[in-house]
Amino acid sequence: MILEVQKSTLSGTISIPASKSHTIRAVAIASLADGASRIRCPLISSDTLSAVACWQALGASIDTSNENEWLVSGTAGRILNEYCKIDVGNSGTTLRLAMGSASLASENASIFMTGDEQIQARPVGALLQSLKDLGAGGTCLNHNDCAPLLIHGKLKGGRTSIACFTSQFLSSLLLACPLAENSSEIEVTVLNEPDYVQMTLDWLNRQHIRYENDSFRHFLIPGGQQYRPFDLPIPADFSSAAFFLCAAAVVGPEITLTGLDFADSQPDKAVVQYLKEMGAKVDFLPQGLRIAKAPLKGIDIDMNRTPDALPAMAVAAAFAQGTTRLLNVPQARKKETDRIACMAAELKKLGADVEELSDGLLIRGGKTLRPADLNGHADHRIVMALSVAGMALNGKTTIDTAEAMNVTFPTFPLLMESLGGKLKMIN
Repeated sequence: MILEVQKSTLSGTISIPASKSHTIRAVAIASLADGASRIRCPLISSDTLSAVACWQALGASIDTSNENEWLVSGTAGRILNEYCKIDVGNSGTTLRLAMGSASLASENASIFMTGDEQIQARPVGALLQSLKDLGAGGTCLNHNDCAPLLIHGKLKGGRTSIACFTSQFLSSLLLACPLAENSSEIEVTVLNEPDYVQMTLDWLNRQHIRYENDSFRHFLIPGGQQYRPFDLPIPADFSSAAFFLCAAAVVGPEITLTGLDFADSQPDKAVVQYLKEMGAKVDFLPQGLRIAKAPLKGIDIDMNRTPDALPAMAVAAAFAQGTTRLLNVPQARKKETDRIACMAAELKKLGADVEELSDGLLIRGGKTLRPADLNGHADHRIVMALSVAGMALNGKTTIDTAEAMNVTFPTFPLLMESLGGKLKMIN
C-alpha cells in the first residue's frame, strides 16, 4: 500500500499504544509460567500476534479474544509440542526470544523456526552457539547463521561466552536459563542496546528469579527455577512515541503525549532528551509530556542504546540547522533493513545532504527539502519516519510498502490524523 502525506499542522493530545518489547516478554513469561496470567492493555500488532502464535505452538493456551486483556495458561516451563513448525512473520524479537524457550524441550525434540524474507537475513548464529554451549542443539538449515533453523532440546546449563550484536541474544538466554536443570554462566563480550536487557531483568525481578549480574558482562543464573502467573498492564511504547515526538519538533506546533512512564527501562525515552538538546521545547505537565516546535540545531548523538530511534532522529536532523551525527549504532544495519543505508537513500530523494558512516549517519541540515516518491523498504520504522518528513513539506509525498506499519503500530495513521496530520492510505 501507499501512504500519501501532505503538509500538516499538528496539535492536540494522544495516548501512545503499549510497548511491543514488553508485550512479547509478557507473552513469553506467561507462557512458561505455572498457572494462569492476565496481560492487560497489550499491543495488538502483527509482531505481538506472531509472538502469541509462537508460544501457542510451543504449548501455551492464549486467549486474545478480548483485545484489552489476554489470558494465558502457561506450561510450567515445559514445551508441550516438540515437533512444531513456527513462523514468526517479521518479528525478530519473537524469533530470538523463542529460540531460548524452544531449547527447553526434550532431547528428542525438533522445532522448526522461520520467518519472512527480512527475518531470514537477520543473524542468530551467536545465540544458537550459546544454546549449544548450554546443552541444547540447533542447526541453521541454510548454513548462513540465519533462519530457517531447527532447535533440538534440551537446555541443561553450563557456561557460554557470547557477543551480543543485538541485546535479544542475551535476553533470550536470561529468559530460558532459570528453567534449565543446572546453573548457567554467561560471559558477555559485546553488548549493544543494554537497556533492553535491563527490561528483561526487570521482568525477572518481578518474577523473583535469582541471578547475579556483574555490570552486564557476566551473569550467573541458578537453574531449577519457575515463572509465576501474573496480572500486569503493559506500559506505553517509547519507540512508537518517538515518531510523535519528532513530528511535534519538526512539524508542530505542539503535541501532548499521555501515559508515558519515564521510570520504565525502555531506552527510547532518550529521544525526549535528544530533541531537547537540539532545541525543541519540552514541558512535563500533570497531564503528560508536551513537546513544541522550535528551531533545531545539529548535535552528535551516541545511538547505541536507541537503534530503533535512528529513522525518526534522522528526519529531525534533516530539518535542523548544522550537522548532526548519529553514531555508534552498527546494529541498525541488521534490523528489518539496513536502516542506515535506507534512510540515507530516502532523505537524499528529499534533497537532504546525508553521508553514510559505517556505524551511523552524518546529516548536514539547513537544505531546502522537497516532496518526493519514497520507498518505505517494507520497514515499519522507515515508513513512519518518512511520513513525519512528508508532513513538514509543501506538496505531496508518497511512501510505498506502508502496510509494514502493521508490524508494530497499525493505528499510526489514525492517531496522526487525530492531531491534524494529512495522511491517507491508498492501494
